[in-house]
Amino acid sequence: MSPCVNKVILIGNVGQEPVIRSTNKGKEIASLTIATAEFWKDQTTGEKKEKTEWHKVSIFNENLVNIVKDYVKKGSKLYIEGSLQTRKWVDNNGVEKYTTEIILQNYSGVLVMLDSKDKKTLDMPYIPETFAKNTRKFESSDFTTDLDDEIPF
Repeated sequence: MSPCVNKVILIGNVGQEPVIRSTNKGKEIASLTIATAEFWKDQTTGEKKEKTEWHKVSIFNENLVNIVKDYVKKGSKLYIEGSLQTRKWVDNNGVEKYTTEIILQNYSGVLVMLDSKDKKTLDMPYIPETFAKNTRKFESSDFTTDLDDEIPF
């Protein structure tokens, strides 16, 4: 069997206020839309052109949902990593429809806020305290090295 990869990486701006909803079991899910844009100059007219693409994002990871609830607003610049998922649903008229969205699951998915804390400068990513507390930082003392081992080359 050949290897398969389903991974999406986006950097964009949140298009509207995130929506937080709960499942029947009380688990919270965050939904948001992210806009990405392409800019170019028309070769014949010299006119500046822009194309904006909208992406639906659903977040199932509890820690990331909490970050969205506390910090993400309309206009926030985000870096996200997730996977594509298409689901079929039936509308009120009985017509089958399909929706493709980016999913950040419990076991995978990354969300990094790229806005600065005061939103005056965007030089360094702003990572909320709750995210930083839940992120394990590795230091060189975390790894043991035995330099007395013989190296075969």
